[in-house]
Amino acid sequence: MDKKTTSKQSKFTPAVQVIIIFGVISLLGDMVYESARSANSQYFNLLGVTAAQVGLVFGIGEFLGYFLRLVAGVLSDKSGKYWLFIFIGYGMLIAVPLMGLTMNWNILIILILLERIGKSLRNPAKDTLLSGVAENQVGVGFAFGLQEALDQVGAFLGPLIFTLVFYLSGRHGISEYQLSYKLLIIPFILLLLFVYYAYRKIENERLLPQLKVKEFRNEKLKPIFWIYSAFTFFCTLGFVNFSTIGFHLKANELMSDGNITMLYAIAMAVDAVAALVVGHAYDHFKVKTNNKTGGLLVLAAIPFITVLLPFLTLTKSIPLIVAGMMIFGIVMGTHETIMRSAIADLAPLYKRGTSYGIFNSAYGLALLIGSALMGWLYDMNQIPLIMLFTVVIEAIAGLIFMKMYKTAKSEATPLT
Repeated sequence: MDKKTTSKQSKFTPAVQVIIIFGVISLLGDMVYESARSANSQYFNLLGVTAAQVGLVFGIGEFLGYFLRLVAGVLSDKSGKYWLFIFIGYGMLIAVPLMGLTMNWNILIILILLERIGKSLRNPAKDTLLSGVAENQVGVGFAFGLQEALDQVGAFLGPLIFTLVFYLSGRHGISEYQLSYKLLIIPFILLLLFVYYAYRKIENERLLPQLKVKEFRNEKLKPIFWIYSAFTFFCTLGFVNFSTIGFHLKANELMSDGNITMLYAIAMAVDAVAALVVGHAYDHFKVKTNNKTGGLLVLAAIPFITVLLPFLTLTKSIPLIVAGMMIFGIVMGTHETIMRSAIADLAPLYKRGTSYGIFNSAYGLALLIGSALMGWLYDMNQIPLIMLFTVVIEAIAGLIFMKMYKTAKSEATPLT
């Protein structure tokens, strides 16, 4: 009896506690902003906004949200004040409930951008703390996989707030959307309370003592990091985002508003499962090859499955769209898990905030260009060109992957 209890307790190490705490914080954060992302395109369609405008604003928001992580990453590395960035970043999620108070397109643009900027401030700091405590204790693939799984529980539950309002009211007009946005104040308040609790618990129990003081150094990052960033850029450039998919479903009246948000929620559930699977696979390949970058092999599938998205989600066949959204969830789960885990193996801890910033800048630039271009092509009724663009871009990503993996093998770093 005592042995079993001790065994169970030993598995609940401080490292695992940190991962779960950050996972719950991410869960609450995703309840706020992922629910809005599941409905924004449809809401803007009701307000008379075009697909090109939606794609451009979404793209700018994503670009700012990722590009500014470079600034936030460098500043957090230099100052060591990771918690300050986390508190400010999560606090800016107040922009999402405020979207329910206005129909003014200009104000909505500002709120969308503020929400994305908030994410840019908190993520490098959060990822640095998480990867630092996990890499030599539980494995970064496991850490980011578990966090992403909990994260996506929130991404699943959040959109159901909109779905529930639509179904209970029997309507899907502007007032129902605004009520749903306003209801997000509840998980937002819980989020702030839990961030404060996490800060006190982690600091008081010294769960992250090794990250208290870190010298900022100026050594250059290895070539493989830059190849990896290029791979990330092209993988994401050809990725059909939900801003386009949701607009397509609403504009063609292929699904009710409630079913659209429900479909997004289900895709986020797939994301959660995929995150756990690919996170485990990433750590498995590292151990099997005894190479810190051995897990990169898991990324080989990303260009091949990403290229399927426009051929499935931009059709008028419900079964194909549903299948496409399941693939969408798998791609997102891999993006959020392995692509972040790999940074921990490609960059030293003292440069990690900076590295996450560079990585996210490439990611955000790709989302800006891809979303804006696909929105414009959609307005021009050129879905075939969206498909062609995706095929070409993902083919380039595949070629870069081969170069990256060859470089990784030649610069193999044994696990310690």
